[in-house]
Amino acid sequence: MKRGDWTYIWEDPQWPACRYDLVRLAAPLAQTSLVQGLLVGRLADVGANLQSQASLVALTDDVLKTSEIEGERLSADSVRSSIARRLGVDIGALAPVDRNVEGVVEMVLDATLHCAAPLTTDRLFGWHAALFPTGFSGMSRINVGGWRDDASGAMQVVSGPIGRQRVHFEAPPAARLDSEMDRFLDWVNRDSGEPPLLKAGLAHLWFVTLHPFDDGNGRIARAVGDLLLARADGSPQRFYSLSAQIQRERSDYYDILERTQQGTLDITAWLDWFLGALYRAVQNAQQTVDAVLLKSRFWQRWTGTAMNERQLKLLNRLLDGFDGKLTTSKWAAIAKCSPDTALRDISELLALGALKKSDSGGRSTSYELLAAGLGGGAS
Repeated sequence: MKRGDWTYIWEDPQWPACRYDLVRLAAPLAQTSLVQGLLVGRLADVGANLQSQASLVALTDDVLKTSEIEGERLSADSVRSSIARRLGVDIGALAPVDRNVEGVVEMVLDATLHCAAPLTTDRLFGWHAALFPTGFSGMSRINVGGWRDDASGAMQVVSGPIGRQRVHFEAPPAARLDSEMDRFLDWVNRDSGEPPLLKAGLAHLWFVTLHPFDDGNGRIARAVGDLLLARADGSPQRFYSLSAQIQRERSDYYDILERTQQGTLDITAWLDWFLGALYRAVQNAQQTVDAVLLKSRFWQRWTGTAMNERQLKLLNRLLDGFDGKLTTSKWAAIAKCSPDTALRDISELLALGALKKSDSGGRSTSYELLAAGLGGGAS
């Protein structure tokens, strides 16, 4: 969709003077602010340890999903271990962590834990270098820790097979990036007058429209948004993940982004979608808090009960949301023990009342937590 003599929003002579209908956005803005306040208020009553556990879950989800949006799958155990080590949260044995995981974790934690610090060119270059420690994106060498130079042609977002590719967006020429990014960073770091949540949405759109790097623009745009959301919350602790919500609504995200970047400078529709996604992210975080509280109550119930390392590991897996049914063979595989040892471990927990046989059918007997371990049984 063209506007005047230009195709993309950044070609408008008035760019980046975006505008929006605050009256239309007032209701979703108030609704989103309300659920944020309810979540923060709920967590204020649970103590520092449970807050750290809830933050660990949210940050782990954030790192995993911001990478999945770009088609990269990281090890959940490695991400969780990397974040736990940096936050000082005790999760028992730590999984090995590779440099790719560390890079994404470093960026996400720097954006949130140090949200009050100015966003600068050097800071963005550091994030970019952390994402691409080898200097390659896949098999291609890229310019790391610096703006793109368009040596291979204009920066375009495309899809489809070679020869039948569809161009969804073309970014501003590299020659404009120094001045464009200076203007963007000045706006991010000063009180520009927008409601804080709208500023986070506007920053996400603005950055991803400039597309200043050879690769990693989406992940860094989401980190910039998270930084401004942390400033809006007045806290570096994260209890919800917008990246996870964007991953759930990935098709809608790309659709509204494309329509906005090929539309006018009125970005009301984009901000409305952004607030809606943020609202749903905070609502989903309530389930995370439920799980953290359930896990806390479970271990309070079983404090003082002797359990071996295999039992502790598998119970924690169940509490964290086990994928599928827990059977003796799965126990043996995860705990790296024999089927006889696995059956003995399970039988002990059945006798204690921590586990019960699942009511669901199937060829193999499966097991689940017994009322979260809060019912009867020895302690």
